[in-house]
Parts: sequence; structure tokens; C-alpha cells
Amino acid sequence: MTDNKRVSNKQILDEIKALQTQGVEVEFDPMTDTELNALAIKIVSRMVKLKSMEDWFDHASKSNIAWTTAYDDLELSIEEDALGEAAKLMTLMNLFQDEEEYEKCAIIKGRMREINKILKKGK
Repeated sequence: MTDNKRVSNKQILDEIKALQTQGVEVEFDPMTDTELNALAIKIVSRMVKLKSMEDWFDHASKSNIAWTTAYDDLELSIEEDALGEAAKLMTLMNLFQDEEEYEKCAIIKGRMREINKILKKGK
């Protein structure tokens, strides 16, 4: 009975009786159907609460406020923040160059000059 197959209540009781006939002392007080149903209701209720809490957390963690709060909790230095901005701008620059949107590239180039000044001050 140690494999992971489903086991019926009758099989469990038969196993207990077999152990008792071998002289093994087994204390067993079977649950009534009412007690078993009450236990099942408690288990299902807790599982539903956990699932709803998981759904709520999943929803809440994806909100703008959660993202902003998590980002603010990083406590990035000015240099780290500037590096992140530079990476973003370089990605956009590549995208706009591929799409031949040179006006946008010029705007990004100006912003990159500002970021480079911040990074040079940090060194």
C-alpha cells in the first residue's frame, strides 16, 4: 500500500485489521461521516481562500502602484538609474534607426548627452 495509487477506506481498514491480527497495537478511532464531511468542508474552504488570495496577490502585484513601489524600493543610485536610462535609450535608438525615424533618433541623442554627463560626474 505504499505506492501512489488511490486507496479506499475499506482497504485502509483491512490493513489495520491485518496489523492487529499480527499483534501490532494500532490505535484507530474512525471518523464518522459527519466528522469526515466537516473536515472536507474545512479543507476545501482553506484551499478556496488560498486560491483567492493567490489570485488577489497576482492581480495586485501587476498594478501600476505595485510596480512603482517595487521599483522605488530598489533605491537605485543616480548612476545606476542613469545606466538603466541609457540602456533604454540605446534600445530605442536602434529601433528607430531600423525604422528610419531619424527625428526620434535626434531627440534620443540629446537625451543621451544628458545621461552621459550624469555618468561622467559619477566616475
